[in-house]
Amino acid sequence: MAGGAREVLTLQLGHFAGFVGAHWWNQQDAALYRPTDAKEPPGELCPDVLYRTGRTLHGQETYTPRLILMDLKGSLSSLKQEGGLYRDKHLDAAIAWQGKLTTHKEELYPKNPYLQDFLSAEGVLNSDGIWRVKSIPNGKGPPLLTTATTPKPLIPTEGSIRVWSDFLRVHLHPRSICMIQKYNHDGEAGRLEAFGQGESILKEPRYLEELEDRLHFYVEECDYLQGFQILCDLHNGFSGVGAKATELLKDEYSGRGIITWGLLPGPYSLREPQKDIYRLLNTAFGLVHLSAHSSLVCPLSLGGSLGLRPEPPVHFPHLRYDATLPFHCSAILATALDTVTVPYRLRSSPVSMVHLADMLNFSGKKVVTAGATIPFPLVPNQSLPDTLVQLGGATPWTPLSACGDPSGIRCFAQSVVLRGLDKACHTSQLTPGTPLPSPLHACTTGEEVLAQYLQQQQPSVRSSSHLLLTPCKVVPPYPYLFSSSLSQQGLLLDGPPTGAGILLFLSLRSSGEHPSAWGPLLLFILEQNPGRLGQRAHQTQPAALGQLLGCWSGTG
Repeated sequence: MAGGAREVLTLQLGHFAGFVGAHWWNQQDAALYRPTDAKEPPGELCPDVLYRTGRTLHGQETYTPRLILMDLKGSLSSLKQEGGLYRDKHLDAAIAWQGKLTTHKEELYPKNPYLQDFLSAEGVLNSDGIWRVKSIPNGKGPPLLTTATTPKPLIPTEGSIRVWSDFLRVHLHPRSICMIQKYNHDGEAGRLEAFGQGESILKEPRYLEELEDRLHFYVEECDYLQGFQILCDLHNGFSGVGAKATELLKDEYSGRGIITWGLLPGPYSLREPQKDIYRLLNTAFGLVHLSAHSSLVCPLSLGGSLGLRPEPPVHFPHLRYDATLPFHCSAILATALDTVTVPYRLRSSPVSMVHLADMLNFSGKKVVTAGATIPFPLVPNQSLPDTLVQLGGATPWTPLSACGDPSGIRCFAQSVVLRGLDKACHTSQLTPGTPLPSPLHACTTGEEVLAQYLQQQQPSVRSSSHLLLTPCKVVPPYPYLFSSSLSQQGLLLDGPPTGAGILLFLSLRSSGEHPSAWGPLLLFILEQNPGRLGQRAHQTQPAALGQLLGCWSGTG
């Protein structure tokens, strides 16, 4: 049970959703690590919102994601559908048949070398058959395993990543994975290509009952379920699966929040006209049907366009990513999600999913977009008021929803999150008696600085803001995307001192004419954490993406 937490059940529907979800859960897992002798108070984010406690058959306490994921046959690689946390080698099924037996054994997929390293570093299978894993946060569960000879974790190479399970660090509950056996992940035949195919899956009693059974399992153990967050592929038949799943949730769990993230891989090429038409229709049908049953819907993609005319991928000055690699694209999108979902994951005074959606909805318009700008222009010894004044009236961002330039669209409401900024930088550090450069320098708290800045920039916009000290952790297997101009602390090593890390400006807007524009504004800044860095030849991996200013907005 999650105690007083407002629980959220996550659904991942599709293979690219699996990529984003794997990075997302890896980041949540990294945030759970705390020194065993730490005397610091609990973090600002409550992990019980996303995680659940349980026990193995041996009585070992576990802490696993509250998650249901659906994917196609052949997408798990070496990952077992029932997971590896609850296995018991002592319980062998008794065979009553005394006659001749013929055994058909399928060849196992080779385990990714990164996962082999992960298993050796994160736990051990004892001689008694019990898998010893890391401790549960806040003193729950057994002590964290520590050893002086524990190897540093590998960073998986791009070529070694074939499916999302190749880099998933998190142990899943046996009821998390639901495989769709009638369609294949690989090959040209038996593919889930069209919206209608996806819809028909959850019309079949077999899959519908399996989903309902898993929903009931997770929901019935919740004390204060606030809703569901859905990561769903838009470009393939899973858009139809997502449409039926949200319809089911709306019918069975009326009054709960349903926030859907429609995910698309990077840019495409016009080489296969039939697949391009499928992609366009799946996306259009998906957005229409998902918005009908969800509280909010936001498409997320690093591609430049959702239409038939391909556009170049979005560009971040201090990120070096390959837009053709789902491993890279999904990492950036998962990082955005980790902050944009902060309001309903707070330990103190959280904003529920329903209230967040009510604030951002305008005249029933529920489709929103996201955008990002990199980096956040903070330099050493500079305060938040200094940085915001330097931004001036400009609010630049790079779209993350492939819906074109959102400029000129009138903003209706916004929810802003600024995270990872050191408390000493929240307010002005000017010597008493020094003339104030702006009204922001007269503010006495960081929350006041942020609220006043938003009011100055957009006086007619309904704004809600949160200021967190907690950074966004990026540890292996997060890919090395950072340019050589960024130090381990996220500072620029050359050129003008205009940045201290990574900024994501997520813009969520609602318009009456086209499915677009909102605005979560997310400013990510790298925070040094040398104890959790992966080693790679001649490269330094920043350990945390913090200082993140997240803003959702609706337009009218």
